[in-house]
Amino acid sequence: MPGKDFALRITPQETATIADSTVGDLAQRLARRLVEAPSHPASDDPAQALALLHVLDHLKQATERLQQEAAVAAARAGAGYPQIGAACGMTRQGARRRWPGLFHHSHEKPTEHPKMTTPARPFDVLLVEDDMADAMLIEEALSERGARNLVQVTDGVAALEHLRTPGTPRPDLIVLDLNMPRMNGRDLLKVLKSDDDLQTIPVVVLTTSTAPDDVTGAYSSHANAYVTKPVNLDEFEQAVQSIDAFYLDTATRPRP
Repeated sequence: MPGKDFALRITPQETATIADSTVGDLAQRLARRLVEAPSHPASDDPAQALALLHVLDHLKQATERLQQEAAVAAARAGAGYPQIGAACGMTRQGARRRWPGLFHHSHEKPTEHPKMTTPARPFDVLLVEDDMADAMLIEEALSERGARNLVQVTDGVAALEHLRTPGTPRPDLIVLDLNMPRMNGRDLLKVLKSDDDLQTIPVVVLTTSTAPDDVTGAYSSHANAYVTKPVNLDEFEQAVQSIDAFYLDTATRPRP
């Protein structure tokens, strides 16, 4: 069944023992063939050890290539990052960092969200965020839901310059942090919602602030939603994808 939890009939320790033994025997045989050395070389001869090191390095590279292919195959067959990570003894976030973009295929459904339909064109999202780590997490969370043209700027001044540049595609959604240099998110929100050309673009505030004044101020400036950034990475991803699902999949957007 696609996406079901990954399970082994033996423990990870037993798997490691089998793998070490099998790879070790293979590497020793290949190394002896490379140097044409006897089965028991002299202890002061480094040739066999160097050949073994050479073979193990190439086996490692081959393993990484094969793991990449297997991760892609697993994603296409219906596994998500949690199952792929579990197969390799890592977390969901660890699997995503190691194999980013497994679900960003225009010809396939993102398998972690099988009910999503592919839009006629990629959605345009403007991310106003000066924290590079958060920006990367947001981009990865959005990419799993389908094609997204994401533009990131680091403050309100840069956001307005982008939005007012002739020929720039109108964003379907603006995701806005509050605390930024030059022009912060509070001031940018006021400008956006008082601009006749920009005020209909949905703006979701995504910030670490839980201050009541910030929440009230954002809604008073006509923010469409206020979402507090969770500390937990999985919850952070879920929050971003919930924003994406509602504003880009469910809500009806004004025509340009």
